[in-house]
Amino acid sequence: MPSDKLSTYKAKRDFEATQEPSGSVDVKASNRLRFVIQKHDASRLHYDLRLELDGVFKSWAVTRGPSLDPHDKRLAVEVEDHPLDYGDFEGTIPKGQYGGGTVMLWDRGHWEPEGKGSAQQQLKKGDLKFQLDGKRLKGSFVLVRMDSDRFKGKRNNWLLIKHRDATSVEKDGAAVLEENVTSVASGRTMDEIAAGKGRKPRPFMLEQPAVNADAVWDSKSGLAADKRKAARAKAPAAKHADMPDFIAPQLCQTLSRPPGGKGWLHEIKFDGYRIQMRVSGGKVTLRTRKGLDWTKRYPAIAAAAEALPDTIIDGEVCALDHNGAPDFAALQAALSEGKTGELVYFAFDLLFDGGEDLRRLPLEERKARLQDLFASVDLDDNIRFVEHFETAGDAVLRSACRLHLEGIISKQSGAPYTSGRSASWAKSKCRAGHEVVIGGYATTNGRFRSLLVGVHRGKSFVYTGRVGTGFGGKKGETLLAALEPLEISSSPFTSGLVSKRGDKIVWIKPELVAEIEFAGWTADGLVRQAAFKGLREDKAAGEVEAEKPADADTEVLEPTPAGRRSSRRAGKANVMGLLISNPDKVLWPATDDAEEITKEELARYYEAVGPWMINHIRGRPCSIIRAPDGIGGEKFFQRHAMQGTSNLLERVEVFGDRKPYLQIDRVEGLAAVAQLGAVELHPWNCEPHQPELPGRLVFDIDPAPDVPFASVVQAAHELKERLEQLGLVTFCKTTGGKGLHVVTPLKAGKRRKLTWDEAKGFAHAVCMTMASESPDRYLTKMSKKLREGRIFLDYLRNDRMSTAVAPLSPRAREGATVSMPLTWSQVRKNLDPKRFTLRTVPALLSKTEAWADYCDGERSLEDAISAAQRTRKAS
Repeated sequence: MPSDKLSTYKAKRDFEATQEPSGSVDVKASNRLRFVIQKHDASRLHYDLRLELDGVFKSWAVTRGPSLDPHDKRLAVEVEDHPLDYGDFEGTIPKGQYGGGTVMLWDRGHWEPEGKGSAQQQLKKGDLKFQLDGKRLKGSFVLVRMDSDRFKGKRNNWLLIKHRDATSVEKDGAAVLEENVTSVASGRTMDEIAAGKGRKPRPFMLEQPAVNADAVWDSKSGLAADKRKAARAKAPAAKHADMPDFIAPQLCQTLSRPPGGKGWLHEIKFDGYRIQMRVSGGKVTLRTRKGLDWTKRYPAIAAAAEALPDTIIDGEVCALDHNGAPDFAALQAALSEGKTGELVYFAFDLLFDGGEDLRRLPLEERKARLQDLFASVDLDDNIRFVEHFETAGDAVLRSACRLHLEGIISKQSGAPYTSGRSASWAKSKCRAGHEVVIGGYATTNGRFRSLLVGVHRGKSFVYTGRVGTGFGGKKGETLLAALEPLEISSSPFTSGLVSKRGDKIVWIKPELVAEIEFAGWTADGLVRQAAFKGLREDKAAGEVEAEKPADADTEVLEPTPAGRRSSRRAGKANVMGLLISNPDKVLWPATDDAEEITKEELARYYEAVGPWMINHIRGRPCSIIRAPDGIGGEKFFQRHAMQGTSNLLERVEVFGDRKPYLQIDRVEGLAAVAQLGAVELHPWNCEPHQPELPGRLVFDIDPAPDVPFASVVQAAHELKERLEQLGLVTFCKTTGGKGLHVVTPLKAGKRRKLTWDEAKGFAHAVCMTMASESPDRYLTKMSKKLREGRIFLDYLRNDRMSTAVAPLSPRAREGATVSMPLTWSQVRKNLDPKRFTLRTVPALLSKTEAWADYCDGERSLEDAISAAQRTRKAS
């Protein structure tokens, strides 16, 4: 380790007085960069972020701790480089020593740079984008260096900001600090660490078993057990660690198709209960995914597991039908009747082998060791090893579906085991299934008929329909016995319309979780042809939310061609699980250059671009232009949610208006508006979920008919230059017509909230300056009489209730043009906006990097206003 990088670190410490590492230990290199976050109660409580780079930890003191809310900008003061063995330090620094106080290992894991250029180049530039894969922090972050003039160069200040992604939260992002108050390495609290109580932390930096290529499991030919053992014998022995009582399980993201490419293992998705098996001294404990002890419920499996040495195994308990396939209904029946002797435990991962923590080993090595472990003992047939496949995931899924199985689980072969939801595990289903919460049941003439079920969306408990089948045999009686004690007097649903159908409805406390199978969603967001499979006793009702597929990259999930025909049921098209009525209704007529475009093709387009588009409309009231009879018929502008609005669309209250506004927060919601014939989407320009706060500025460059498009391009670049001189970052898109939009994202001010009047005033001033300097080219008044030969610089999009067409929204124009995001290099004289259409854009979108760094472009409008004032004074 280069000593010059640690000279400042060593000069500040007396290693005879403090137990902190001196940096003399040689930490072996890892095939993945590591990070730690240490909670440090010194003169002031803060959190130290340390990223491994060039043989040391680059370090920042995050004064208020990290946040998962992209709106929170956390001050991160860069401090001296630390040695890598500091990543295992947890304890107390004596008072009087530098940084005196208690240190906890609050989080740790691996990281990798995301931005353009190397991590070193990004640090030098002052803009480091990176991905964390820790126990508690996951997803994309950025460190942005601040201007240090305020501190006269004495401090090197940065901002730590969470990017918007699947792991971010929009509110109370600091709750992650309050919810996690123990060490990830020892399980101790700060008080226990300060008192020297509890066990020592498990090592991380000093325990990195080497990954030997010969030890990789080859599913085609198999790898001899003695060869694997010999390979492991060559690797450094891992230090022993105490087996924990329970390890939070790794969870899957949901994809509609399995991941493509190499480096993935595919296993059968088991339709049962996730169970963690712990064996210690012959004593077996079987725990659910929430840590509940269910050992007594599976006595036969527990008895068979006594033959195993000390270990912790991850797996699933299933009942098998007469074809040997998992059957959840049979599992429910076996548990209710106490007939569990035939149940099977399918083991798919090995987390501890004796005192050896294997979670940081690659999956393929953990599975190889699990198979060796099972081969070394005489196990009953009710404990089985889960085989896997390395062939293409699509082929494995098709085979699973032909066998009427639930689906498959795809796992990255080289990934460690990570508690919580992770992108390294993904599930793909053969049939639509969902967990729902029961809010009531219906009876007719005293006979049980159906369940009324819902899911949680934010603070709302939303009704999602009825479950009317699947109650055969004793299942219905058992279910009714569980429902009756929970009866209440009024509906627990806070959203959605419940049709009584003449039945008697009994409302119940929303505490029971059911697993259902269904044929898809109606346009109103209700389940179709839903069948009851059983109660999920291992899951809490509060956890059941509308299941959202993870955003997949183009390698995994390529955009669906807009013109592709979907499956039809009773004359309706199934798109994203919703039935689109009148799918062949022509919305855009044929032209000389293109065929007609139907309602189904509009829905397919939204399906293809939805994962990109949703990030720019989510959390914002959104008006829609509907053309139910096509763009040649009557069109109308809808901003409010009407009676019977689909449950896949949100309703948002806006100050000053009694009627709720429409809001689209889910990709499936785009299919719901397609069902309404929504040919254009016009969201507000507010901060997501904050209608009173401006979130971006939109400048509409609108030329008169006689102005060439080259002049529009020139205007866009001039506007870009002016805005960037004021410290703002700009993005450009076509309008779907003859103009361009220049967009600049804003960040919320810390001192006070920016007002809409200020945003509109700033936009007006910028446009007025351009118009006054070039009155022959630009104007800021809408009058058509004055516009001949000039460009109208429309700043009026920046008012509170004003809207602008969304990126990727189609337009109700001939040719089905689209508002297409562009890179600035594309904004040139020969740009042809008409080439961006509903049919061409899905393929083009998969190849462009336009707006990829949009979230990183947020800048303070207050600072820009101050800069503009200084410029005016100087001139």
